[in-house]
Amino acid sequence: MVTGWDEAKVRRITMSISKELMLKLQNGSDVRGVAVEGVEGQQVNLTGEAANLIAQAFALWLAQRTGKPASELKIGVGHDSRVSAPALLSQVLQGLAVQGAQPFDCGLASTPSMFMSVVFPETRFDGSIMITASHLPYNRNGLKFFNADGGLEHADITDLLETAAVLSAGQADISKVSKVDLISLYAQSLCEKIRLGVKADDYDRPLAGLHIVVDAGNGAGGFFVRQVLEPLGADTAGSQFLEPDGMFPNHIPNPENKQAMDSVRAATVEHHADMGIIFDTDVDRMSAVLHDGSEVNRDAIIAMISAIIAPDYPGGTIVTDSVTSDKLTDFLENTLHLKHHRFKRGYKNVINESKRLNAAGVQSPLAIETSGHGALSENYFLDDGAYLAVKLLIAAAKARRGGKRIDTLIEKLPRQFECREYRMNISGEDFKAYGQQVLEQFEQRARAAGYAVAPNSYEGVRLTFDSEQVQGWVLLRLSLHDPLMPLNMEGNRPGDCDRLCAVVRTLLDGFDRLDQSKLF
Repeated sequence: MVTGWDEAKVRRITMSISKELMLKLQNGSDVRGVAVEGVEGQQVNLTGEAANLIAQAFALWLAQRTGKPASELKIGVGHDSRVSAPALLSQVLQGLAVQGAQPFDCGLASTPSMFMSVVFPETRFDGSIMITASHLPYNRNGLKFFNADGGLEHADITDLLETAAVLSAGQADISKVSKVDLISLYAQSLCEKIRLGVKADDYDRPLAGLHIVVDAGNGAGGFFVRQVLEPLGADTAGSQFLEPDGMFPNHIPNPENKQAMDSVRAATVEHHADMGIIFDTDVDRMSAVLHDGSEVNRDAIIAMISAIIAPDYPGGTIVTDSVTSDKLTDFLENTLHLKHHRFKRGYKNVINESKRLNAAGVQSPLAIETSGHGALSENYFLDDGAYLAVKLLIAAAKARRGGKRIDTLIEKLPRQFECREYRMNISGEDFKAYGQQVLEQFEQRARAAGYAVAPNSYEGVRLTFDSEQVQGWVLLRLSLHDPLMPLNMEGNRPGDCDRLCAVVRTLLDGFDRLDQSKLF
């Protein structure tokens, strides 16, 4: 827990929150909770008071980390389009000011831009806070935190929440808080990266002749059309849902969501665009669609970004999450001559593993999840959907100049026939011990049946199948935080996923506390 705050500086409003309730707001390396009423059975727990206290704790934590008194700290605060953003923004700004820090209101922003506010010489904040809950429903919100080292880790968030629980919420005058047009500064940096990357004859308009459709899902990503694509000469006709609307009336702003991908695909094909791009709410994730409607998500987005950077990092190691396919491994290693390091789910896990490899002398330029979270060593290992889009646009512009399309980068990547995910609930107490027992028996039974158990699985048990009867793979794992076991599978041919389900049912026979009803 952070210590050493000056109680004399706190103007108390007799509001505190217990440690137990505070810690329930932790979601890995973020804070998340219900911020507004409206969904039956979901009570507000990310209150204004909670945001105030957590912001105070961040100011104290940052003072301790930087060795500066809180009065010398400059901290930026931004938010996405959620309906609860204005109320939480006010309380976060007040919480920072109560501890003597100087807060800056960055307005509507993206999560990556908030990290860059620590980097840009024009701002050079000591730390920053992004108010967002990514793709979650409108009633949710959360907080992400950054300092010069990047995003805070799980242990740091626990530290903040424990500190917040012993503080009292305070009020401060924020009427004179400076406003910063951070998203414009960030957009300018992206524009310059594209200009430098393409090196077009018309240097200022390197995307002239390209037709790009963007679906921002009514989140914070609309700036990419107005402040990046259009100034660089791209045709953006057909772009949709660019206006921020925290009720998300059109579709969930999530590149993993089928309705969202169907939406951007339809717009791309209808308007005969060269490419479609879709962002999540806070623009730290993205996926794409090719001119013919082919989706560049999951394995394909990993393959595409890897193909783009492969010439610059020969033999480099690509770190991914655990649910990538064997076909992707083959493409990365045998077509691109890179190495594939399949690790755990969770974007922080993947990023930290890539950092660890680099520190150990293993070149690892990319950490990326099938969810669309991707972080490059050349970009501070920041998971930045807009930066990934920039890499795609540079490649597309170069390909067009050579009379080709960007599709050719992944033309040798085999497409899976079908992939599925089942989430099987565990009933009863001590779900972790039971889930571990399931995994151990699952592996033992698989080996006894002669099935191939993948070596070096960092998460769960992975089985691979390559016979006349069934071809594909399955991965059974245990959720870290919830009483459930996700089961991912991919079939190579029609009917293979049904056959994989049948295999899994035999291996899980007798585990009555595991709800397997969806497998039948």
